[in-house]
Amino acid sequence: MTMSLDGAIADPERFATVFDAHYEEIRRYIGRLLDIAEDLAAETCRIAFRRRASFDAAKGGIRAWSYGIATHLTGKHRRAELRRYRALARSAPPAADDGHSQRIVERVAARVTVQKLSAALARLSRGERDVVLLVAYGGLT
Repeated sequence: MTMSLDGAIADPERFATVFDAHYEEIRRYIGRLLDIAEDLAAETCRIAFRRRASFDAAKGGIRAWSYGIATHLTGKHRRAELRRYRALARSAPPAADDGHSQRIVERVAARVTVQKLSAALARLSRGERDVVLLVAYGGLT
């Protein structure tokens, strides 16, 4: 549903109504990226509210603007995540324990999968990762 932005920029209550229409979608997008989705979605809303006067409808809709804010907020967290991906890609699988062989096999297989995916994500530029995740998680084209 597209809500009219007429008057919403100057009127905080109308702006909140427009933003609320996209809040849950933004929260789910961030949730797929991070464990702290609720906090970042709320921060996205706070920043959008604070910067509402700078919103330019000529550059796109409120949905795209909201995704831009959410994507920017994840940047700091994702830099740490990238360091973690690189560390996981370099780490060795856990030592085998004969008493728990099946669990160990499953953990090693999972670790190898995480290592491969982490290494692939780590090789992408920040912009490429953003595009991949926006398409995969946000359903954007």
